[in-house]
Amino acid sequence: MWTIALKRFALLVATCLLISLLAFTVPYMQGGDPVRTILQSRVADVALDAEAVEALRISLGLDQPLYLQYLSWLNAALHGNFGYSFVSHTPVGQQVLRSLGVSFTLAMAALGLALLVALPAGTLAALKPGGRLDNLVTFVTQSLVAIPEYWLAPIAVLVFSLYLGLLPSAGWQGPSYAVLPALVLSLRPMAYFTRVTRAAMIDVLQAPYITAALSRGLSMRETVMRHGLRNGSMPVVTLFALWLAGLLGGSVVVEVIFAIPGMGRLIYEGVINNDVPVLQASFMCIVVLSIVINTIADILYILMNPAVRMGHVH
Repeated sequence: MWTIALKRFALLVATCLLISLLAFTVPYMQGGDPVRTILQSRVADVALDAEAVEALRISLGLDQPLYLQYLSWLNAALHGNFGYSFVSHTPVGQQVLRSLGVSFTLAMAALGLALLVALPAGTLAALKPGGRLDNLVTFVTQSLVAIPEYWLAPIAVLVFSLYLGLLPSAGWQGPSYAVLPALVLSLRPMAYFTRVTRAAMIDVLQAPYITAALSRGLSMRETVMRHGLRNGSMPVVTLFALWLAGLLGGSVVVEVIFAIPGMGRLIYEGVINNDVPVLQASFMCIVVLSIVINTIADILYILMNPAVRMGHVH
């Protein structure tokens, strides 16, 4: 187990360093002079003074070799200093931290709702494969996967906000503002969680230890609760981590439609405004956090799976 964990950690560090290198090169990928880009964000004059450009280049250390610039940038990033936004002129680290908190809250609400429905639905469908309930669950999950969020979000606003007046349509000012976007974001992962739970539980319910538990007089409900769900939910742990990592920066459409100040909207505005420091910090933080989340999921899978923990599976 410890060997696997150390390998995961070494891979985590190496991947994070690679991601930091890619984030550092964002200004250079756009073409042109990064110093002029920075200076043009501060002054309105298109014709920049050559002396001002060179003075800024020296003050920012951009006259040094690239590897020294990278090491300096990485050291600042590790201390949470990603520079200042070209648009708001506020520290980028603070913006990213606030937006990450919002996106994490929204993602956990959406995935929590998805699990709340998917685990019992997938388990019940697995009890009688091919039955009416199983066919109904399969039809519903396939339908949910096919519904795009950019279509569902405006419909949800029209129905629940404008027509029924039950929920606010946009903003982030309290728990009620998270209900609609969390509901919209939960449907697709709910479908996948249900299908994975169903497939896993079908395999688990055919295992010898389930038959042995039933032969000892345990009811099907007790057997599933005591022995089935733990093994049946292991694939869901990995899938949950993948969806959490994806939603932290991938819910752009929902965050823009519902005017939520999360990472998706921050990235969207950074692209529109060519705000390079925001894009650098967002890219770095989201990818690194995604890798960390998936590494934690791998470790949890090891802890939940005795075969891996004892070294029988590599």
